[in-house]
Amino acid sequence: FAIGSETWGSIVSPSTRCGATGLRPTFGRVSRAGAMALSWSMDKLGPICRTVEDCAIVFEAIRGADGLDPTVIEASFNYTPGIDLSALRVGYLKQDFENDTTFGAFNQAAFDKLREMGVNLIEISLPDISMDGLPVILSAEAAAAFDELTRSNRDDLLVRQVKNAWPNTFRSSRFIPAVEYIQANRIRTMLIEHMADIMKEVDLYVSPTFEGNNLLLTNLTGHPCVVLPNGFNDEGSPVSITFIGQLFDEATLLAFSRAYQEATDFHRQHPPLFE
Repeated sequence: FAIGSETWGSIVSPSTRCGATGLRPTFGRVSRAGAMALSWSMDKLGPICRTVEDCAIVFEAIRGADGLDPTVIEASFNYTPGIDLSALRVGYLKQDFENDTTFGAFNQAAFDKLREMGVNLIEISLPDISMDGLPVILSAEAAAAFDELTRSNRDDLLVRQVKNAWPNTFRSSRFIPAVEYIQANRIRTMLIEHMADIMKEVDLYVSPTFEGNNLLLTNLTGHPCVVLPNGFNDEGSPVSITFIGQLFDEATLLAFSRAYQEATDFHRQHPPLFE
């Protein structure tokens, strides 16, 4: 297994690319002591493994407060693999799935499999709030985290110096007005409140991995997700699907994800050299 650090996709993306299974825990579940900070209010550590069950095992070992990261709180993790899928309220992002035409066939196959498993899918929508200005939160906090690197001019030692490379993001983000950073976080608070209302209607929901705002939104709100293999494209590269859970309810999220993974065989397929 590996430990990933996600701010805006760094567990989800490599898990998808490599055909692995990743768990991005709730913000405040796993200590980030010893890890390189990028955005203190968004960074989350979690396992990248072969299977959902492996993620549950590793998560049990790494979760909980250690006295070094003050954002971490103690919360239960009552993981039970056997779960009554028909008793769960499972949402899906109808609009995002309709827009995700590139992976439409894979998404439809996932829906068919979930219904075959007895899952009742409920249409939901994410908060109707513009998120265009919210990446400024990550940029400002990243510039603060790498302040010493920038002010010492050692950022010049980084090899990649094109317009949108990190050293230039650190430099330009020093000009973000404090007002804009605060306003972005006020919108973030609104998103958190709206998501709390939405999550009263479902126990978890299904999302296309990269379509729409779900990836950024749930990284800002701190919700946990499991990303797992969901087929292979025409070039033989793996594709994925994402399940989003309730805050601090990785137990239900992992149990549901495990049931779906066991009903498919994508995680058991490997490139020829690894068979």
